[in-house]
Amino acid sequence: MDYNKKSVVDIDVNGKKVLLRCDFNVPMAKDGSGVITDDKRIRAALPTIQYLLDNNAAVIACSHMGKPKGEWKPELSMAPVAARLSELLGKEVILAKDIVGEDAKAKAAALQPGQILLLENLRYDNGETKNDPAFAKALADLAGEGGVYVSDAFGTVHRAHASTAGVAAYLPAVSGFLIQKELEIIGGALAAPKRPLVAILGGSKVSSKIGVINNLLEIADTIIIGGGMAY
Repeated sequence: MDYNKKSVVDIDVNGKKVLLRCDFNVPMAKDGSGVITDDKRIRAALPTIQYLLDNNAAVIACSHMGKPKGEWKPELSMAPVAARLSELLGKEVILAKDIVGEDAKAKAAALQPGQILLLENLRYDNGETKNDPAFAKALADLAGEGGVYVSDAFGTVHRAHASTAGVAAYLPAVSGFLIQKELEIIGGALAAPKRPLVAILGGSKVSSKIGVINNLLEIADTIIIGGGMAY
């Protein structure tokens, strides 16, 4: 299998608007205080974001948070993420009040190279999980003519959602550094594994892991299953 995919370093992003899919689905305090209890996923996105900003791109970042199922739930807003990302970058992160509505459109249109905009929770719109072409095009349109799509949400790329798959039909698509790193590690482990190869699988969604387990049975010497799947 060919894991050699184009990344942000293979394209010119100078002066362009970049729609960047991140995985900012971070754990929050359960008391509704809006406190992020672990910012690891935000920090994992920093190399790609910083590269884009340093290379004069205007970044339109987007992510989902939890499972609002089309409802605008304040406790699942991206506002705490924007605040934490701003602290980590040392610069303002503009937060849109919606996803593809008038506020997002206006802020995306005004966005200048070297600036970053964060859209509201993608799953506030059911078009995200349904991979609705109209919603995907609306997301892509925020980047405008000459825009680029960068996929860097490794934890969600297996889902055929509007922001992870649909937008690639409307914008040139490449991977970010996080995806590139994961592909290199996984590609190397599967193509030329060092023996013994032990695969450790966790998570709770057993149905979505069966195919992975079946494939790994042909490659791994040992498979260890933990997490919710163990029960």
